[in-house]
Amino acid sequence: MSSDEYFEVKIPSDTAEGQAIQARIVEVLEVREYPVRDVFAVRLALEEALVNAIKHGNGMSLDKDVDIKYWISDERVRIEIQDQGEGFDRTHVPDPTLLENLERPCGRGIMLMGAFMNLIEYNEQGNKVTLEKIKGVAPEQPEAEVQGDEEEE
Repeated sequence: MSSDEYFEVKIPSDTAEGQAIQARIVEVLEVREYPVRDVFAVRLALEEALVNAIKHGNGMSLDKDVDIKYWISDERVRIEIQDQGEGFDRTHVPDPTLLENLERPCGRGIMLMGAFMNLIEYNEQGNKVTLEKIKGVAPEQPEAEVQGDEEEE
């Protein structure tokens, strides 16, 4: 049984730096023989979270950093991404699946992260996201995880 891998890094608000971290995490998942579907899910969610932190959180400011921590075991991967922005309130992000929002780009990344990961959580300030993928386990109802307290009709 392999030992868990933990890594912590601080990168500037540069998407190329984010892509390098993404490639590193994907490589570890492949070495640990995560299913292709799980590797795809983590890659997609990680890319969305990093772009959100760099673009929306830090406003592409090279004076601001993004803190990334990840834990990878043979059973799960957990990633924390924190930017230096003011944060946001998840409840104010429009639902991209509603008819009136179909042509708006807002909220699609958050929806995708929720659809592919087993866990997506934001801190109270809204400038830190935690993503978790359990090896071989499909996510439960994404709407319930992402929308939280909204009831379906």
